[in-house]
Amino acid sequence: MARFTSRSLVLWLGIAAAVLLFDQFTKLLIIGSFQLGDSQPVTSFFNLVRVHNSGAAFSFLSSASGWQRWMFTGIGVVAAGFIVWLLRSHPQQTLFCFALSLVLGGALGNVIDRVLWGHVIDFLDFRWDWLSPLFYQGHFPAFNVADSAISVGTVCLILDELIRVRKSKA
Repeated sequence: MARFTSRSLVLWLGIAAAVLLFDQFTKLLIIGSFQLGDSQPVTSFFNLVRVHNSGAAFSFLSSASGWQRWMFTGIGVVAAGFIVWLLRSHPQQTLFCFALSLVLGGALGNVIDRVLWGHVIDFLDFRWDWLSPLFYQGHFPAFNVADSAISVGTVCLILDELIRVRKSKA
């Protein structure tokens, strides 16, 4: 196992904290400016909206009776603990740790929403006609900064693994 340094952990946790703070700041702006269901067109394909998601990605389990709030909160807390352990265990793997930091910040941003509000606040709404076969009127499900960070982090994790596999074959 690589030698752990608190300096490297501070860097990665700092990135996660920046994601978390930006996520919460943007959600507070939406709460202060929009009522539930409000929509403001920005471009022909992008709207700011205020949507509450009591489920997970793509509103999975959003119509459940409320137990999902605590289940998803618990999953987020456990995932955060595991991610911190991974950050401590692999401080020399820059892309890997960067990706985990994005996922950590995003996961905690959505956990905070679930604890405070009982749902996640989503506000980014994209619409493209080519999505119509998959999504009603081409509207990709609304999402937020935390979701974006989790998605970018996940792509970075996949990229990191592809690079690692390629290096091992060389």
